[in-house]
Amino acid sequence: MHTILICDDDKDIVSALDIYLTSEGYKTLRAYNGKEALQAVEQNEVHLILMDIMMPELDGIRATAKLREGSNIPIILLTAKSEDSDKILGLNIGADDYITKPFNPLEVIARVKSQLRRYTSLGGADKSPGLLTVGPISLDDSAKQVTVDGEPVALTPIEYNILRLLMTHPGQVFSSAQIYEQVWNDPAYGSENTVAVHIRHLREKIEINPADPRYLKVVWGLGYKIDKGGI
Repeated sequence: MHTILICDDDKDIVSALDIYLTSEGYKTLRAYNGKEALQAVEQNEVHLILMDIMMPELDGIRATAKLREGSNIPIILLTAKSEDSDKILGLNIGADDYITKPFNPLEVIARVKSQLRRYTSLGGADKSPGLLTVGPISLDDSAKQVTVDGEPVALTPIEYNILRLLMTHPGQVFSSAQIYEQVWNDPAYGSENTVAVHIRHLREKIEINPADPRYLKVVWGLGYKIDKGGI
C-alpha cells in the first residue's frame, strides 16, 4: 500500500484529499506546514507528497527544496495561483507536477497514480537496453542509476525518464510535446514550459557547464536531443 503525505494549511482541503485518496486504497498522512511535512517524511515511509505552496512557518517551495537535498519522492504542488511563474518556480526547485486550485478530485487521483507509476517503475513497462552510455554519462536501467564520470547523480523520476528517453534514441530530436506525451502520459497542451524547466534542471546535474551543454542539446524550434558526439 502506498502512503501519501497531504500537506496544506487549509484543514478542509486536507480532509477532502484524505477522503479522495483513502477511497482509492491509499494510506494517508497529514501535515499543515512545511516543517510538519519534513518531520513526517523523516518518521514514515512516504511514497508521494501533495504539497501546498503558500503555508505558514515553512512554505511549500522551501520544503520541496529541502526534501530534494536527500529524497526523490514525487512531489505534486498545490497552488491557488494560475500564473506560469509559480508553476515554473515549483518545477525548477524539484517538484514533479502541479495542480491548480480549485481542483477536480478525478484529476488529483489521476496525477497521483501517474506519479506513483513513474516512481515505482522509473521507466514504465517498455523495455530498453540495460546500460546506456553517452560520453561520461551512464544510465543503468536495471539498477535505476545514473552516473557522470563514475559519480552517482540523484535524479527525480521525471528527470530520469526524460534522460532515459533521449539516451535510448541518441541523435534523435524530440519536440517538447513528444517528450511530455511519452514521459507524463498526458496530452501535451501547453507543455513547453514544463519540459523546458525539467531539461534545465537535468542539465544542471549532468553537464559540466549547463549554460553550454555538450550532450543534452536544444535544436532551436524543434526540440531536444542527446548528442552522442558531445561536440
